[in-house]
Amino acid sequence: MRGSVRLGLSAAVAAAVWSAPAQAQQARYAEGGYGGGLIEYLVTGGAGNGTRGWPQRGVAAQRATAPQRAEAPLRVAAYSGELLPAEPEPMPAVQPQRQVYGVPPAAGYGASQADPARIARAVAPEYQRQEVAFSGAQRPGTIVIDTAGKHLYLVQPGQRALRYGIGVGRPGFAWSGLKTVSRKAEWPDWTPPAEMIARRPDLPRHMAGGPENPLGARALYLGSSLYRIHGTNEPNTIGQSVSSGCIRMMNDDVVDLYERVPVGTRVEVL
Repeated sequence: MRGSVRLGLSAAVAAAVWSAPAQAQQARYAEGGYGGGLIEYLVTGGAGNGTRGWPQRGVAAQRATAPQRAEAPLRVAAYSGELLPAEPEPMPAVQPQRQVYGVPPAAGYGASQADPARIARAVAPEYQRQEVAFSGAQRPGTIVIDTAGKHLYLVQPGQRALRYGIGVGRPGFAWSGLKTVSRKAEWPDWTPPAEMIARRPDLPRHMAGGPENPLGARALYLGSSLYRIHGTNEPNTIGQSVSSGCIRMMNDDVVDLYERVPVGTRVEVL
């Protein structure tokens, strides 16, 4: 009995002695100190910290059979219908007419009138409409035209007058005398007389009334003559001698005069 016990103890001690180096060696294998490559793979089953590792069939199989990780969906904004800013719409060939001096847009006959306030700023202050002292002997209501001074006066009571800037006949076409307003017209048509056509064959034989018409917004016809007091589509000519004898006024001024004087008004051209 005692011999069997001794024999078992001896076998256990011998197994412990023989297993100690193997455990130490496996510890060394676990540390990966074999330089990697084939040797370390054979000893430890891994590549350690050395060069490129050898493939492990178990791991490869696991990767092949493992389910793929779901990727986050790519968020794309909804299509807006335009990739680039839209180009501006082309401007219409004819712009809508604004109402000019009480005339409906349909009667505008072309481009609308320039801003009267801007025209007034472009005209010298002495030719802008204003009330002034008047020492003449003419009765109130009379129109007095100072050709040399480029002014038209509408005489008022109390030795006052409304003064307007005008354009007059160029050299050779100036005139003087007494006339009366025989007719008035809003946005008058223009039919150049034969004498004017002879001098300017390029002129139209007839032009309908409107902002492009050289007679402008209003016309006051003087007796049976070819002369008129009328507006103009060239306000820059106010204060100059440029016409064929007619008296030009800015459109807003001739409208103001038109509303103040009746047919039969006396006109004195000095």
